[in-house]
Amino acid sequence: MATPSKNIEGFYKQKKNTASKSKSSNSTKHAAATSGSNIAQPPALVSRGGSLDLGDDTGEEEQVLRQFDMNMAFGPCIGMTRLDRWERAQRLGLNPPKEIQSILNRGEVKPQSLFDGRV
Repeated sequence: MATPSKNIEGFYKQKKNTASKSKSSNSTKHAAATSGSNIAQPPALVSRGGSLDLGDDTGEEEQVLRQFDMNMAFGPCIGMTRLDRWERAQRLGLNPPKEIQSILNRGEVKPQSLFDGRV
């Protein structure tokens, strides 16, 4: 049986780096990455006009449809329009809300689901 070593420092051959990093180099890197940089915003945050898309311009009907898109009780929504998904859920006896069908039949909202083109 091996005896425990009393000098554990000799076992680990690492040494601490005593040179301190300058704060000015770290702060300039951070500032360059946040203000005045050329880094593009991710596509999910940039709307067609170039401004941030924070969801403020969506109406009440679009919010209701987004809730329908996120409700997995009516089946997956990838690869089909919202109206096709509603009709499939109706055929399968899942009882989707009639309000969704009336909103979609008016044609004032986009027919694709919230996840269309993002997944």
